[in-house]
Amino acid sequence: MTNPKVTLYYQPSQKSLPDSYLKFQLNQQTTAVLSIHHTQEAIIVPVTSVTAIPNMPAFILGLMNWRSRIIWVIDLPKMFNLEGVDYPLQQYNIIVVNVESMVLGLVVQEIKGTIKLIADDIHSPIGQVAASLVPYLCGCVEQKEETLLVLDAQNIVNYANSCTDYSSSKV
Repeated sequence: MTNPKVTLYYQPSQKSLPDSYLKFQLNQQTTAVLSIHHTQEAIIVPVTSVTAIPNMPAFILGLMNWRSRIIWVIDLPKMFNLEGVDYPLQQYNIIVVNVESMVLGLVVQEIKGTIKLIADDIHSPIGQVAASLVPYLCGCVEQKEETLLVLDAQNIVNYANSCTDYSSSKV
C-alpha cells in the first residue's frame, strides 16, 4: 500500500512579518525609525570631518569622505523644519542611507538601536503630524507612550539631492 504524500504550502503574508528598523531621536521631542533596507551604517564622526559648502540651504551641513566616497551630510531635523540637533557639538551622529545608489548622511540627535515593526501597525501620518512632514513619511506607529515617525528614505534622499544639484549648479 502506498502512502499518498500531502504537501502543504504555507506562505505567510509579508505584512504579518516584522521588518527591522533603525530607531533614533530626530531631536529632543521626536523619535523616528528608518527601514534597515536603506540603512548602510550608523556612525559617529567629529564635526571637523564635515566640510561646509557655501551657498547651500541651511539644512545641508556639507560634504564628508565616507569609505572613500564623498557624500552630502544633512541636518535631518532642520530639513523637516523641526527644532534642530543641540549645538554646539563635537561630533555628529550620522545615519548613512543608500537609495538606488544615492548615498546620503543624515545627522540626528541620538541613535537608539534597532526595532521590529509589523507593517499592519503603521498608519497614516495625516492628522498626527505637521503637514510639512507628511511627504517624508511612510506613516506613524503608536508605541507605549510615544509616536514613532516611519521615515520614507526615498523621498528624503530625492529631496536632498534635488537641493544639492540645484544649489551646486548655481555656484
